[in-house]
Amino acid sequence: MNRSLALALAVPLLGAIAVPATSAQPPLPVSEFSVLAREGAGGYDVAAAEKAIRAAGGTVVTSNAAAGLITAAAPAGGFLERVSGDRAVFGAAKAKSIGTVPKSGKAVPKPDVVEADPGRAAPRPGSSAGLDPLDDRLWGLKSVRSDLARTVQPGDRRVKVGVIDSGIDGTHPDLAPNFDRAASRNFTKDIVADGNGVPVDGPCEYRGCVDPVDVDGNGHGTHLAGTIAAAANGFGVSGVAPNVTLVNLRAAQDSGFYFLQPTVDALTYAGDAGIDVVNMSFYIDPWLFNCPANPADSPAEQAEQRTVIEATKRALNYAHRKGVTIVVALGNQHSDLAAPQPDATSPDFPSNSAHPRTVDNATCLTLPLEGPHTIGVAGFGPSQAKADYSNYGVEQISVSAPGGYKRDYFGTPWYDSRDNEILSTYARSAGVAAGYIDTAGNITPAGAAVGIRKETAADGRAGYFRWLQGTSMAAPHAAGVAALIVSQHGRPTGGGFGLNPDVVQRILEETASKIACPVPRTVDYSKEGRDASYTATCEGDAAFNGFYGHGAVDAWSAVTRRP
Repeated sequence: MNRSLALALAVPLLGAIAVPATSAQPPLPVSEFSVLAREGAGGYDVAAAEKAIRAAGGTVVTSNAAAGLITAAAPAGGFLERVSGDRAVFGAAKAKSIGTVPKSGKAVPKPDVVEADPGRAAPRPGSSAGLDPLDDRLWGLKSVRSDLARTVQPGDRRVKVGVIDSGIDGTHPDLAPNFDRAASRNFTKDIVADGNGVPVDGPCEYRGCVDPVDVDGNGHGTHLAGTIAAAANGFGVSGVAPNVTLVNLRAAQDSGFYFLQPTVDALTYAGDAGIDVVNMSFYIDPWLFNCPANPADSPAEQAEQRTVIEATKRALNYAHRKGVTIVVALGNQHSDLAAPQPDATSPDFPSNSAHPRTVDNATCLTLPLEGPHTIGVAGFGPSQAKADYSNYGVEQISVSAPGGYKRDYFGTPWYDSRDNEILSTYARSAGVAAGYIDTAGNITPAGAAVGIRKETAADGRAGYFRWLQGTSMAAPHAAGVAALIVSQHGRPTGGGFGLNPDVVQRILEETASKIACPVPRTVDYSKEGRDASYTATCEGDAAFNGFYGHGAVDAWSAVTRRP
């Protein structure tokens, strides 16, 4: 999972907002702030909160009336204290400085807690060919029995799956047939540098620093989209639900950071736009765990995290009320979420801000996973062994799915093989930016080393594919099955088509293939080269346990069950 303080929709770093100043006093630096309106009898009083922002010397950048979240820009000196004291404001937090000139150097992507080296190619157990040429490499597709399910229900084009992530390469030959450009939105703007002047997303490639809705500068979102709904078109790979519609709801920076305002905007838009299922394979930066009163945090940081918690809960509740099924990756910190390990990575933005914290499970939340109405998905490998990196525990898990586990099959020729991971679509723009693909479209030695492959369609268009692993890859398998459930069991509703998200979750869990805890229940990953922090104990029984939840998602059982 690419998890992933900017708590707000980024503003192009083209200069500071004008602030009154005398010739003896230069303008104060301008920052962005997240301001959350207080809830009243008639809903969120956004107008009153916006008035408070202006009274405190700020400017409204963007407002989300559905969740009451507002991004404001203002000189940092005293604004936070003034606006927080207004009765119309639930909470406020500094997001980031704007108008900063970056230090020299390349953009620094958000660290990936899953292994970057995809391993070597190795022989796999025999498998039959799928519907598309590369489907025989997709052990995950067969694990969820999509190859069988599509003979009954390949997906209904009226069903829309929103990928809340880094974007979708809508020009990819495997994604273009199912990509809905008109419904897609980009809720982010490129961030040139953080508050410390460290490069973040790199230079703005497009006017206004806003990427088009069919561009993915990171590659993560395109990979998820392919697993969900790559078209069964005789080219490349096919997805779990190859006939449903894909919608890009971009909430991530090119660098892989997922901030509050874009995430909230994407969720509420999903509800308003009639999206049936959303996939969220990330946590909201900059806090891995949002703790309202952690003694290691400053009062301002505590207030910031309270704002994140409240705003995210509002957005999740709104999307659920509007009929959106919310599928979320369980996370890659190899942690029992009922007893989380210490957090030494937060806040991860701006740079050099992190400090060690003990996490209180009773009050600290990793979001969106631990918000309301989410379906948490853990990851396993091709042998169905729990992936070493996957979070676990009976507290948050719902189901499990193929996430890839390159260290699976220890002691066999398939150990440390990239074939143990998940192959899916990859964005050309992301490959060029990373140096994996050259400007002519050829794979570079660096790209070959990480397993990038190129296929050429009959019409001459090139499509790229990549192996990855993480609960980020597990969640889209579950999201694809959820889309098939809506396709098979949904009904016309108010001029549209859909299915109550609680019903979708119930079917997803009831039809999951039960997997019991391993024997012995405690798994030591030291032989795979992991330290003691990876050791995990499975609690529960075959019906429900901390490694697999209600079981592994099963598309065939989901579409053939009786309503």
